[in-house]
Amino acid sequence: MKVNAKNILNWMALLLMVAVTSVQAKSLPDFTELVENNSAAVVNISTTQKVKQQSRLPKNFQIPDLPEDSPFNDFFKRFFDEEGKQQDFDTKSLGSGFIVSDDGYVITNNHVVKGADEVLVRLNDRREYSAKVIGTDARTDVAVLKIEADHLPVLKIGSSSDLKVGEWVLAIGSPFGFDYSVTAGIVSAKGRSLPRENYVPFIQTDVAINPGNSGGPLFNLKGEVVGVNSQIYSRTGGFMGLSFAIPIEVAMNVAKQLRENGRVSRGWLGVLIQDVNSDLAESFGMDRPRGALVSRVLPDSPADDAGFEVGDIILSFNGEKVVRSKDLPPLVGRTPVNQKAKVKVLRKGKRKSLTVKIGELPEEDDIVVAQSTPKSSKENRIGVVAAELTSKQRKQLDISEGGVLIVSTKRGAATRAGIHKGDVIIMLNNVNIKDVDQFTELVNDLPEGKSIPVLIHRPRSGPLFLALKIKDD
Repeated sequence: MKVNAKNILNWMALLLMVAVTSVQAKSLPDFTELVENNSAAVVNISTTQKVKQQSRLPKNFQIPDLPEDSPFNDFFKRFFDEEGKQQDFDTKSLGSGFIVSDDGYVITNNHVVKGADEVLVRLNDRREYSAKVIGTDARTDVAVLKIEADHLPVLKIGSSSDLKVGEWVLAIGSPFGFDYSVTAGIVSAKGRSLPRENYVPFIQTDVAINPGNSGGPLFNLKGEVVGVNSQIYSRTGGFMGLSFAIPIEVAMNVAKQLRENGRVSRGWLGVLIQDVNSDLAESFGMDRPRGALVSRVLPDSPADDAGFEVGDIILSFNGEKVVRSKDLPPLVGRTPVNQKAKVKVLRKGKRKSLTVKIGELPEEDDIVVAQSTPKSSKENRIGVVAAELTSKQRKQLDISEGGVLIVSTKRGAATRAGIHKGDVIIMLNNVNIKDVDQFTELVNDLPEGKSIPVLIHRPRSGPLFLALKIKDD
């Protein structure tokens, strides 16, 4: 009886495992219908770029008369003409895209068609069309193409804002030239900010994306396009589990402007910002880190006209919270030019509301400053030697007035805070620095054991807030 009872228990356990496995299998999505319904509107894009060669062989050099079977014959024939001048050659690249209108408008990535002399679009049914580049936008990596065809299949546009982390998504594209490959995964994160990509809150996924997938659509389970596959993070050049897609709202807005105006207009505030870490939060009297800390207000900018000040911490923009500094540029960028926006800031411990009329983002908004070599001056208790700025240094650093230049540092509070030789201290403990004497007095009056905000201007990188603390001895 004991053996029979044991067998019965084992069979029950086995049946339970089979049932659980069956339930889990049924919970996994079936992508077959999604792929069948949408593949026709996904396209393969191949480009050709003519590369001109100007260099020549050394003067008086003559191509040697080589035997017919010499391997060098092919080399000279391919790259040089009879006069020794290098011949032009074509480079080719592959990418993906998708059709957004039945009369032939296609969305892809800017980097897929950048510099291309010829763009060829191939459909799922093997029809091929020569495409015209309607417009490109490097900041969002979006491009719009046009092919001369009618009654084309079109993808349904969804909403990336409705995506949830952990939700299933699917990509169709041509990785490494393998046309119409399908890969699936989940949304890993939303609102990702990448280096030099301040105006795109990327969707991060673990969908396998490789070279050739660029510009292809990212679908939700409803078969709606929620993103444009754009970048991968890789140390090898292949997929490593980190893929990034442009939210479809961003891509469609850019595409609309490119079609209507041939260019993209973005909102501009005119401030340089940084994140608030725990030390800075303490120095500004905040209970926790949040917001975008204003390290510089550009002259004659919308922010300057609206009364923004260095040291303001932007907490919300048009009613949307700014949790990290990376949250602000996309919010400003998608705001129409000349529209007024409500901004809440924390200024010297008090909340304040500002109204700003959004301007248009300039073509080149990078600020480049030159390195300077200052002369030594006075020494103080935080371990730095400060000096007055010369007129030449002010011109190089784009600092009209105030500030002191750090000539040298020794181990102490300043170096612990991250202050380096060559930095210019603009503000200390929320007080603007006028000259070396005032700076020395402020340093002597600093309390011990408390984080104090200090604004520096660093050559080649610009303004930066640091938290300085003089340790109790």
